[in-house]
Amino acid sequence: MLTAQTKLGISICLGLDYKKDTLLELRSKEEFFCPICGESVLLKLGDQRIFHFAHKQGGVCHDFYENESIYHMEGKRQLYQWLVKQKIPSILEYYDKEIQQRPDIMFKFNGEKFALEYQCSTIPESILIKRNNSYLQKGYHPIWILSSNQIRTKRNNMVVLSNFQYLFLRTTSAGKFYIPSYCPEKQQFHFVGSITPYSIKNAFAHHSFYPIRKMDIKDLLEPKINTQIDFSSWNKQIEKFLLNWTLHPSKQHHSFLHEIYNRNLNLFLLPTEIGLPIPHSLIIQTSPIIWQTYLFIDCIVNKNIGDLITLQELSFHFNKRIQRKEIVLRNLPQAKTGTSLSAVLDYLLLLEQLGILTKMGETTFQLKRKIFIPRTNREKEEAKDLFYQKYQRFLSNR
Repeated sequence: MLTAQTKLGISICLGLDYKKDTLLELRSKEEFFCPICGESVLLKLGDQRIFHFAHKQGGVCHDFYENESIYHMEGKRQLYQWLVKQKIPSILEYYDKEIQQRPDIMFKFNGEKFALEYQCSTIPESILIKRNNSYLQKGYHPIWILSSNQIRTKRNNMVVLSNFQYLFLRTTSAGKFYIPSYCPEKQQFHFVGSITPYSIKNAFAHHSFYPIRKMDIKDLLEPKINTQIDFSSWNKQIEKFLLNWTLHPSKQHHSFLHEIYNRNLNLFLLPTEIGLPIPHSLIIQTSPIIWQTYLFIDCIVNKNIGDLITLQELSFHFNKRIQRKEIVLRNLPQAKTGTSLSAVLDYLLLLEQLGILTKMGETTFQLKRKIFIPRTNREKEEAKDLFYQKYQRFLSNR
């Protein structure tokens, strides 16, 4: 921990740049106490670790100070100093007695109260959500920042994200999604934006790196997010994903594969219009190949040209799939995402742009052209080339 109190209740914050000689003299004169439990704590001034306070063995504050790593302490110290340099009123390791929680940093900005948590270890999802809800109920705006060493990039435009890491997803005022992270060793923020998952853990993403010295609080709350995605790369990855399914089938995919084969569909000859990248797809944990296939099977394939497709109809079938756990939604406590129908509507609007549907109202579409189902690899390639031309025109008109 980086904050303690003297016998007189004076707060000593090691987030500030104290010289070792000053702290040695202070240690020789003062006794220090934990601001939460009131127990005596030790001021550690070793050469191998950053200066910090530590409970004596058997202390009762383990839940609040759970063997914090150097990486964690240094990260929150740098973030605290960053806020202070911007003249933002901030308190390091502030303890709110009413909710019995201690954010790494509490600060006030534009008349609002924020609780910043710098998370360097995986904790149970239920605990993070409980803490997040407590902050919200007390009037805080929670900001959870992930440590950069937890983010695993596969390539420049790819990322592997666990369900826990998706809990850190935030939304800008313009509705763009991003995960903020920070590295104290490089002293830089790393934003993962434009997250478009093609499987439960794997996603396309745009990575932005900013030195902390060139950032201010507005850049953290409202970063500029690149939303472009290369469809050619997406399509190649989807094909690899499908091949991996056949080589290493998992139990969770058996029902899906069984259903499409019963409907005389071939996994490798699905229409090119299935498995498309859309902005709100990260709301749904299930791969877009699966949930878009279900929409096609349930609501589109049996429609004739001129027939109507309503959001009410789609919602009915979609929710039935969710109830049967054939479609799984993500838990995103920090992101203002709307509902899973936001993703469904994204998909319908894309099909409209591709000339398959016509929008008749806010919740009603009309089938303009049947989706072509390839029967051979050659037909699939020809359909893919034609689709790619239309998709490129759609992107250029956005």
